[in-house]
Formats: sequence, C-alpha cells, structure tokens
Amino acid sequence: MRAIPTYYLYGEKTGDSPGFWLHCETIPSRSSLHHWEISLHRHEQFFQILYIEAGSGDAIFDDVTQTIVAPAVITVPPLSRHGFRFSKDIDGYVFTILTSHLKTIPADHSRFGAWLSLPRLTALLPEHADSYYIADTLHRLAAEAEARRTGPADLCEAYLTSALQLTARLSTEGKADDDAAATENEQRLNRLTGLIHQHFRSHKPASFYANSLGISSTHLNRIVKQRTGRSTQSLINGKLIDEAQRELLFTQIPVQEIGFRLGFTDPAYFSRFFLTRTGLSPRQWRRGQGREG
Repeated sequence: MRAIPTYYLYGEKTGDSPGFWLHCETIPSRSSLHHWEISLHRHEQFFQILYIEAGSGDAIFDDVTQTIVAPAVITVPPLSRHGFRFSKDIDGYVFTILTSHLKTIPADHSRFGAWLSLPRLTALLPEHADSYYIADTLHRLAAEAEARRTGPADLCEAYLTSALQLTARLSTEGKADDDAAATENEQRLNRLTGLIHQHFRSHKPASFYANSLGISSTHLNRIVKQRTGRSTQSLINGKLIDEAQRELLFTQIPVQEIGFRLGFTDPAYFSRFFLTRTGLSPRQWRRGQGREG
C-alpha cells in the first residue's frame, strides 16, 4: 500500500513551518498550485475546517468519495486520511487549527467529541436558520485570523467554537442519536479516549487500556489503527503532547514543571519525548508560539 504522507499544511512536511495554533488561507491559493487536486494525505496534530462558498468537487475520506456542492462545510480531524478534487471556480477558506486548542478534543467522551472524531461534509441548507450564521461566522473567523497572526485570540476562539457546534447540530439534525448508531468499535474507541483522558498522566501502558475494555492488546490496537491510522500507544502519546502544548502555549510554567505535571520524573526524558514527536524541543516550540522559553 502506498504510504500516506503526513503534513502540517498540504505539501509542507512536518518542521517546514513555524508553530501556529490557527492558520487561514483561501482554498484556491493552495489548490491552484496542485492543479485543483489535493492527493490523499493527513495532518498529525491539526484539525481542519473547509468552508466551500462556491464551486464543486469531491471530498475523499479514505476510500469513500463524497460530492461537494456549495455552500458546505468540511471538517477533518487529525490523522484522518483525506484528499480533494476541486472545480476551477472553487472559492472559500481552509482553517488549520492546533487540535489542543479546541475546546472539545475529537473523540473525547462526549457526543460533540464523537462528531469531531470523523471527517464530515455538511451541506449548508438555505432553508436552515443556522446556515447563514455558520457562513458569516467563518467569514468573521477568516478576517480575525488575518488580523491576529500569532498568539491566542479570544474572538477567534469564540467564532471557531460557534461554527463547529452549529455545524455539528446541522449535520446531525433529524438523524438517529449518534451514540445509538455507533458501531461497537466506535463505542470502544470513545471509551478508550475517556480512559486515556483519565489516566494519561500515569503513563499506563496500552495493555492497561485493553484490559479495562475487556479485549486483548492486539484487538484494541487493530481497532485504533482502523479508526485513526495510529497505534494505541501513539494515541496515548498524542494526548501527552496535546496537553504539553496546551501548557506551553497558555501558561508561563517552566518546561521542567510542565513535565512533572504530565508524569515525567526526568526533565531530560520529557524534552526528548517532545522532540521526537514534534521535531522541536519544548522551549523551541514555545518560542515558535511567540512565548519566552
């Protein structure tokens, strides 16, 4: 099987771009460079929102192709394999968000987290009251992101949260409850996410989570790999990295203390752990966010 590349932004390998928590660009600005076709790829630590204002095309999620008809919103969680084919009259925005900055993390133990955990294409129905508000909010988010290029911005966060929650409501309206419709493996993955959230600071091994779910480590790893493209251990490590980045971005706590809070007794090991998975040391990553080391 052909390897699926992992990018920060499409065409940019990990480490090619400085750290950011929110990036916005027009869809034509990047897709036109690739003849309006974005090959199957994924992003390791970023959640993406595409607002399709005009044009058409196809969205490819793994082996499933969905037709894009404007206006629409596409949401893509981290490590979800996806690609696009756009018409030349495509217009709209693509937002790339550091996953740890989201108020609700994809696949956490909530209904909204479950919705965020899978790629979605949501049509903005003209007869629905929320459709205009979603489109207007994403326009405002794009303008605010352009005005505030670095650092946390409360208004950006408010727009982002509102747009995602309203899109989730529009996407699921009139359908059976997501939890009732979830497959057994999806339910297990949701339970696993809740357990990781509860125990990640204790650095429990993957076998601990498998035993808690009443299945073998091999079976659990197969479920996680199928749904996320990652191993169970990678999911656990990803939670540690997300929390480390949250602390580095939003606090002035020394790096060593952040490591202790995350269960690392050896500061040097914490730095190596972070470096191996992000390409930067904790201090370098923090400086890339405009914070002091």
